[in-house]
Amino acid sequence: MREALINRKTKETEIKLELNLDEYSEGNINTGIGFFNHMLMLFAFRAGIKLNVDCKGDLEIDGHHTVEDIGICLGQAIKKAIGDKKGINRYGSSRIPMDESLAIVDLSISNRSFLVINVEMHSTRVGEFETELTEEFFVAVAHNSGITMHINLKYGRNTHHINEAIFVAFGDALKKAIRITGDVIPSTKGTLSI
Repeated sequence: MREALINRKTKETEIKLELNLDEYSEGNINTGIGFFNHMLMLFAFRAGIKLNVDCKGDLEIDGHHTVEDIGICLGQAIKKAIGDKKGINRYGSSRIPMDESLAIVDLSISNRSFLVINVEMHSTRVGEFETELTEEFFVAVAHNSGITMHINLKYGRNTHHINEAIFVAFGDALKKAIRITGDVIPSTKGTLSI
């Protein structure tokens, strides 16, 4: 089983995150931000993974530290669970329509962290979630997982739908990239660890 447990404690957040890439079951996700819980549940369901997240964050300030630090932990967990990357497909792409919105996510599990994100949010908040934090989350995930990720919103008006489309597309693309398709490291270099 490709699994990881990440514990992270700072003066701003205390997080326990458990990840299993090889089985799906409905996880327990408690970030303290209802809409963000919903996005992580959608991501995990579409990725076909088990994800448990428990976070106590300084939400009396705002959601920034909580969302960013969960992104850090998720990125570290993905990297740890994948291990040496032997046999993975490596690449994943997904186009997800959510009503009037269409999001496209392309990624490579390359150990080269990079994020390109072209998304315009039309509202600053969805519930208690500050929508500028979507980018902060994916910066943290990409940087800590060693994934090159491109997120493009083709079009969309409803900020709830835009975020749903992005998180579901990320899950779908990750599912394709982590799928075991052979028994070699998927690189002509012979390694994806440097």
